[in-house]
Amino acid sequence: METIYERTQMLLGADMLKKIRSKKIILFGIGGVGGYAAETLARVGIITIGIVDDAKVSLTEINRQITALHSTVGKKKTEVMRERILDINPDAEVRVMERLSPENVNDFNLKDYDYVIDAMDDIHSKLLLIKAAVHQEVPIISSMGTGNRFDPLQLKIGPINKAGVCPLAKLMKKELDKMGIRYCKVLFSTEDPHREELPDDDSRAPSSISFVPSAAGILIASEVVRDIIYAVPSDKMIFGIKKPTPKIRADY
Repeated sequence: METIYERTQMLLGADMLKKIRSKKIILFGIGGVGGYAAETLARVGIITIGIVDDAKVSLTEINRQITALHSTVGKKKTEVMRERILDINPDAEVRVMERLSPENVNDFNLKDYDYVIDAMDDIHSKLLLIKAAVHQEVPIISSMGTGNRFDPLQLKIGPINKAGVCPLAKLMKKELDKMGIRYCKVLFSTEDPHREELPDDDSRAPSSISFVPSAAGILIASEVVRDIIYAVPSDKMIFGIKKPTPKIRADY
């Protein structure tokens, strides 16, 4: 009898798949990066997924966000994502929560999860979440800027002190240093940001394209799963480490 995860089991084995399915992941931000990360985790076998966002789908997000379609414009991203995850795996437990804020940060019991993914845009929220995760000793990976970039091959994962070319990472590192947090694992781009001006455009919104945020989300999901598989201690997850190449069956 066919199952939705049998090809994954063929790659990793039954024990590894069971381990993945037992883990709980929470994602903050279900936009271009977070939406693809959430979907990838659901497709790889994560059963319990927390999704945190209070935004609604807008027309300008159709070019890059997995929840954004003409049929979903105006709908809450978390509800669209929840429906997608349950359509992938009806047995999934999807926990929908509102946006993180200084007023409700203590309501999030991050220790109930095995990994935290930060895919938010707001720097203050990102710092708040990283501080909470470090304080609660839960591993976290934070996405730096993917807007104003064109080349997905320049996306990297590593400690934040290696992400110096990213303007957001520079600001984040400075503020984290003030908080006494010296290390944080991040996804970042080594590409110089670029934005063309549009006529009568004073929004200052970043430019974007379909294949950079999506690639970033998939890379983050991959990193989380590989950390889970190799049982990396939580303190090492914060730093960002090199993991061995997985042994993959060659008889398929």
